[in-house]
Amino acid sequence: MHHDVFNGDADGLCSLLQLRLATPLPEATQITGTKRDTQLLSKIPDIRDSSITVLDVSLDSNRSALEHLLRLGNSVLYIDHHFAGDIPQSGLLTPHIDQRSDVCTSLLVNSLVEGKYAPWAVCGAFGDNLHKPARKLSQALSLRERDVQQLQEIGELLNYNSYGETIADLHFHPSILYAELARYRDPFEFYCHAPLLSQLRQGFHDDLEQAMRIEEDGRPGKNRVYFLPDSAWARRVSGVFANRRATEQAEIAHALITSNSDGSWRVSVRAPLNDCRGADILCRKYPTGGGRAGAAGVTRLPAELLDGFLAEFQQTYR
Repeated sequence: MHHDVFNGDADGLCSLLQLRLATPLPEATQITGTKRDTQLLSKIPDIRDSSITVLDVSLDSNRSALEHLLRLGNSVLYIDHHFAGDIPQSGLLTPHIDQRSDVCTSLLVNSLVEGKYAPWAVCGAFGDNLHKPARKLSQALSLRERDVQQLQEIGELLNYNSYGETIADLHFHPSILYAELARYRDPFEFYCHAPLLSQLRQGFHDDLEQAMRIEEDGRPGKNRVYFLPDSAWARRVSGVFANRRATEQAEIAHALITSNSDGSWRVSVRAPLNDCRGADILCRKYPTGGGRAGAAGVTRLPAELLDGFLAEFQQTYR
């Protein structure tokens, strides 16, 4: 038996798609969730002597479950770009982990499959807001600007679908979205023919239109902070909105604060695009925090810690 464990965002989806186009495993069990549902290995039952592929979730966040699965004799291929910490030493673990700020899992998989499905890697990179690497790969593929814009839209729409407090906030469960993606070897065919893309496009524009009306918070500091309400549309659009604001002013950092239903806060941080550093270090200081150098977050920040977090955010990018 094989298990595919992957983040439900654009990077996770496009990473798995490239791998399974190169090495089909039709009987594989899929384990995924929302973008912030990252402790996915804990959802695998106590299996033995099986194979597991893990894509685009932090090893550090899954360390205990990973070590447990390795002790049970399972072989694990682990491909990721988030903070990993110390990598377990095991002959059953094959890690491909690169934590540089200009790398995402889709680009790592693209190298592993020798660029056979590189346009999907471009989608994943755009979805992760890595525009420069995405365009660099597009240039290597000699893509026309119209084609690049289509791949960018695919990546952004796939990523948009991954944001939510629960699966109920999403337009499509990531496994359903993956099943649709898997029908297409070519992302341009997906762009032209996939019916669910129209629903994502309409939802994206409706949610972003509401978000763009929200004004910057007035607290002191050169970096921008935005508060979004406790609503499904706000949770869905939070990542796209954060990326959009970050692109507007590449020299400063951005923090997006969204209400959770339990009174805590969901935080998304974007480091300055001109200086992609420190977002993961900042967010890992808090419970449920994680991410990568350029983009990170805290899933449930206790309300009483918000003022301290924002002060540290401004200090980090002073």
